[in-house]
Amino acid sequence: MELSSAKAVISGGASGLGLATAERVIEAGGQVVILDINDEHGEAAAAQLGVDAHYVNTDVASEASVKDAIKAADDLMGGITLAVNCAGIATAGRTLGREGPWPSENFNRVIQVNLVGSFNVTKEAAAVIHLNDANENGERGVIISTASIAAFEGQIGQAAYSASKGGIVGMMLPLAREFAQFGIRVNTIAPGIFMTPMMAGMPEEVQESLGKQVPFPPRLGRPEEFADTVAFIYGNAMVNGETIRVDGAIRMQPK
Repeated sequence: MELSSAKAVISGGASGLGLATAERVIEAGGQVVILDINDEHGEAAAAQLGVDAHYVNTDVASEASVKDAIKAADDLMGGITLAVNCAGIATAGRTLGREGPWPSENFNRVIQVNLVGSFNVTKEAAAVIHLNDANENGERGVIISTASIAAFEGQIGQAAYSASKGGIVGMMLPLAREFAQFGIRVNTIAPGIFMTPMMAGMPEEVQESLGKQVPFPPRLGRPEEFADTVAFIYGNAMVNGETIRVDGAIRMQPK
């Protein structure tokens, strides 16, 4: 698959990893529809990216919202060949904290946005992608979800977040096997500690401290390095049913 002809939907595409991915697609000559819940950032991102980029307000936790958004994206671009799930929240809390057990409502919200949200976009995008004409390799499109190294080494307070990201890793292979008949590849990227808007809001000394925990390179990951991985996956037909860690060899400690 050539990124220059990609028709991409990117959830969480108004900032961070999603925006970097949108920029990469546009730079290559493709089209992008940003799915995000922040209208201000979404509209600004689409304007920044130019005429081949559009923004659609989307709550990934809502099946109806995602259905409408994917239909709009299909209409705007005349099809979809790439779906990238970057929307997510990182709400944390100890299961047994000072104020008692963590509310299940908080746990459910993380699962609904991160895991169910990724499934919502995946299934609705796949329903459009499988109608594409296959290329010479029999491919019709690619779906990439964002997990986290927390899927494997979750820290104290990350029970909900780790469960949501572990679920993304877990559902990938069954989806890849199911969608193989349609020529749709399904993969997952598990980033380490990256410079995201949430990280950018932390004091500089905290950022430096976190970066030094990474064996090599000893720094925070850059959003464009995530986008590089998306581009690699999209262009390599043999990468399917795989989780790729992009983490500088870090393995997280309990806290």
